[in-house]
Amino acid sequence: MSGEAKRSAPSFACKEAGEGMPTHVAIIMDGNGRWAAQRGLPRFEGHRRGVEAIRRAVRTAGDLGIRYLTVYSFSAENWRRPAQEVSDLMGLLKRFVRHDLAELHANNIRVRIIGEREGLASDIRLLLDEAEQLTRGNTGLTLVIAFNYGGRQEIVSAMRALARRVQEGTLDPADIDMDTVGAALDTHGIPDPDLVIRTSGEQRVSNFLTWQTAYAEFVFLPCFWPDFDEATFRSAVDEYCRRDRRFGGLSVRAG
Repeated sequence: MSGEAKRSAPSFACKEAGEGMPTHVAIIMDGNGRWAAQRGLPRFEGHRRGVEAIRRAVRTAGDLGIRYLTVYSFSAENWRRPAQEVSDLMGLLKRFVRHDLAELHANNIRVRIIGEREGLASDIRLLLDEAEQLTRGNTGLTLVIAFNYGGRQEIVSAMRALARRVQEGTLDPADIDMDTVGAALDTHGIPDPDLVIRTSGEQRVSNFLTWQTAYAEFVFLPCFWPDFDEATFRSAVDEYCRRDRRFGGLSVRAG
């Protein structure tokens, strides 16, 4: 695709050491509307170009050997947007699944969907189910799509599920620990993100993976999401590789 950085083997410090490359990268894809506004284009065009950026991100994640890529495609709060914009976003989702699912499957990519499905239109739910079922056995990159998702809502849902188990007598409250909570979340079986990237210059998490990002590294980029390309992705990973992750302990670099 024109304008993309030429692909080459990564030269990150973590790769040179044979370790340290993030296993899981999560992205808050922000700035589609502002990208379009700066160019005098309708917001829909910004969202359409944003889908192209998702395709680039998936390819780059695969090239880098990242095992999990989570994209924040539609938040639980996005329903508050104008009806026409929501309709446009739903249309783009349908097109992405219908046009890209075969290619994702052919490239051994597994698709997982996190977020609330109750209340979604039946055709949307069927598409989400199809994407997961078709790619369930794939063993390459796992593409996690956060759709109709909210981190706080996810935690509330998990607490309700655990409360039901306590009420049924199948779970002792004394046995509830962080692993128990993690297993009740939408992301069960998925490692927590190592790196969270947000575009558009905003520096907040916006109700994204609230529990899972407790020890993630954050990289905030000034570019709008439609301009996110391979070079930008590699730059963010390079920044991650230079970080000293301590998880509350002492620096391993301090000796």
